[in-house]
Amino acid sequence: MGVNSSRDREPSAIRIEVGELLLDGFRADPERVSAAFESELTRLVRLHGVPLAAGGPLAIDALSGLPPLPAGLSARRLGQELARVVHEGLSGHGEVGR
Repeated sequence: MGVNSSRDREPSAIRIEVGELLLDGFRADPERVSAAFESELTRLVRLHGVPLAAGGPLAIDALSGLPPLPAGLSARRLGQELARVVHEGLSGHGEVGR
């Protein structure tokens, strides 16, 4: 997962690359989950930024130690909740592997 930003000013662009989302125990349509995830993560980054990248470009291999999600969520809701969990990780919550 890579995040790019600028050190001296608000970044003109933030790029987040998510290599893989592992959905174990969920029956939701992966494409719908992915679309909802991307939309919600984009909204959260626009609204709150990426606090861990405030000091400059940042590369993260994995986010762990984040809360589990209930298995019965719809694809849209699962994507939104995953985005919120990932954004929390990018905000300094959970464990970051670099």
